Amino acid sequence: MKKGKGMQFVGDSRITADKKKFIPKDYSEYPGKTEAFWPNFLLKEWLVGAVFLVGFLCLTIAHPAPLEGPADPTDAAYLPLPDWYFLFLYQLLKYQFAGGDFFVLGAIVIPGLAFGGLFLAPFLDKGSNRRPVKRPITTSLMILGVISVFWLTYEAAAHVDWEAKAAANKPIPPGSIQVDTESDGYAVYEANSCIQCHGGNLEGASGPSLIGIDYSVDEIKDIAVNGIGDMPAGQFDGTEEELQQLAEFIVAENEDH
Repeated sequence: MKKGKGMQFVGDSRITADKKKFIPKDYSEYPGKTEAFWPNFLLKEWLVGAVFLVGFLCLTIAHPAPLEGPADPTDAAYLPLPDWYFLFLYQLLKYQFAGGDFFVLGAIVIPGLAFGGLFLAPFLDKGSNRRPVKRPITTSLMILGVISVFWLTYEAAAHVDWEAKAAANKPIPPGSIQVDTESDGYAVYEANSCIQCHGGNLEGASGPSLIGIDYSVDEIKDIAVNGIGDMPAGQFDGTEEELQQLAEFIVAENEDH
């Protein structure tokens, strides 16, 4: 500014003089075919996502996932089971064409083709129509994928006793159970290393709790010798008299609790 010449303003070329407020494009000439991404389409996506999230959280609260017991590296008979969202792949490996000598086919090739097909679906079917019946390739791949995952998951879960797994691994507050450690049965229980898997008070450790079970003396004797579930046979190493004492001790503790 020079003296006597007044003030001079310099405009900024980064700001247009005729800048207007953002107004979504008018799609009224194409009803049902397209719409503005913001806010129309994005708002619908948010609403659907929120409803799904709330429903999923309610489901997890109403039906908590069963948890496995603590890992035990000394248990050679333990069969690990994947989480529910991997059960369909677990089931796939049970079939002859996808397991054994064909493990690579079932573990890598088939899942790779399936997920690769879903990934390539938008590139294979470039139709602009949003109706599923007008996009046969994408719709067919999605329906086939959903049916396969649901069916394989159902087949895998049908052979698992989820209630028994959940009950066996139900946590018991420390110190809430006290057993008769002076009995002859407890001495047998301790001598045969049962305490390592089932805890000092039968509360469960790497193995399930022995409190709250509904077995007779003869059934417990048979389990101790022949095993059950993840418990292998041959765990008991004692006389017939000691086996009787052990079984009676476990049954007596369950009657007391």
